Amino acid sequence: MFRPHHQGALFRSALARGLFTRAAPPPRSKPIRGAIYGTVFVLSAGLFTIYYLDARSGIHRYVFAPLLRHTLDAETGHRVAVQVLRRGLGPRDPVEDDVRLMSELWGLEISNPVGLAAGFDKNGEAIDGLFNLGFSWVEIGSVTPKPQAGNPRPRVFHLPEDAGLINRYGFPSEGHASVLSRLRARIPQFFGVEEVASAAFRPGAVLAVNLGKNKESPADSINDFVAGVRTFGPYSDVLVVNVSSPNTPGLRGLQNRDLLEALLAGVTQAREELPLSTRKPKLVLKIAPDLTEAQLVEIAGVIQNTTIDGVIVSNTTTQRPSELLAPNKIETGGLSGAPLKQYSLAALRTLRKNLPARIPLIGCGGISTGADALEYAKAGASLVQVYTGFGYDGAGACRRIKDQLVDELAKEGMTWAEVVNKAVSELSLQKSAPLRRVEKVLADDANPSLKQLIAEAEELRTLLDQFGERQEIA
Repeated sequence: MFRPHHQGALFRSALARGLFTRAAPPPRSKPIRGAIYGTVFVLSAGLFTIYYLDARSGIHRYVFAPLLRHTLDAETGHRVAVQVLRRGLGPRDPVEDDVRLMSELWGLEISNPVGLAAGFDKNGEAIDGLFNLGFSWVEIGSVTPKPQAGNPRPRVFHLPEDAGLINRYGFPSEGHASVLSRLRARIPQFFGVEEVASAAFRPGAVLAVNLGKNKESPADSINDFVAGVRTFGPYSDVLVVNVSSPNTPGLRGLQNRDLLEALLAGVTQAREELPLSTRKPKLVLKIAPDLTEAQLVEIAGVIQNTTIDGVIVSNTTTQRPSELLAPNKIETGGLSGAPLKQYSLAALRTLRKNLPARIPLIGCGGISTGADALEYAKAGASLVQVYTGFGYDGAGACRRIKDQLVDELAKEGMTWAEVVNKAVSELSLQKSAPLRRVEKVLADDANPSLKQLIAEAEELRTLLDQFGERQEIA
């Protein structure tokens, strides 16, 4: 039995609870605050996405690139960058190339003269991510016939005080079969796209494959390069014959006259033997910057007697300038970046004056600004390639170089093509006066035998000149 006063207490307690529950208003500020936070988050995420996806954004140069460099070792940072681009998570160059940058190579129109050298995307994993950054020439590799691990780690070293890099990778490669499967896998995604006569599948761009040699292969064998031509010829615009890496024993020996003649004869024959229905890529030789002037003259002579289409000058150097400051300067391997520029430019100038204008040169070494690119053009380079500067400056490096180059060209009152044509015309190996007169008379002649006669006479003159130079050196 309940007592009256107890019942009253229970009633008052229930009433109080009921009144309290009914009287407490819903917390109106929480939904409003949540909506504000959600809006701010969405706007921030949207702005960050826009900022991130634009290669011009400073976050790539001043945040991401330094973050990778200072938190990861050089090779791991490199690998992370490749995987970001591979997965389509990289930014893009949203700006159409200025008409002043239009270039021409082998009769192809190229939207700008800035390409990416081999060594960054060794296995063809991030081709389209790299093209999205604005490069007109993406070169994958070096690719070796058989898979190989390369040299032991660590094998990459930053020299930030010198804007340089030393590597002794030693051609780590997944091999021909793996890279070929990736090149083939790219093709279906471009079905239905406006047809472009380029393995890059985009107008004004070319795709190159850098061919390497397995460490276990005989030093004087050309078979690895011949195999590379047969494998990648139908899937590339350019094949680069790399005989200049300092990290594969005996490789640079293929730059010697007799071996080089055999090599170039072998790869050009392999190209000619490709099925008529497939692409016939251009063949380009990549040389070292450490060759003497006499060696460069000799190489020029060999090249003139082949159907090689061009030369990349140059690979990394084994030299160590006395002004290097970084502690890593003592590491073994090839030096690239700003310290390489002086050697590469010197080699390019020597080669330019010893090769006819019909053989283009591609400059590579220490290019990180538009002024650097223009200096190469004035030395006779038709295009340029970057590597170390891209690693230090990040995703926007290509766009910055192009913008700076446009400004430099505007000061000159010229286009890139005009600068290159002027330099090549003035600096290249000149034909003798009698030959020029004959060519002028017969310029419109349709008789192929007469033109062949002219070509043979020019070759004979070149051989005589080279014989005389060797006699003088001896």
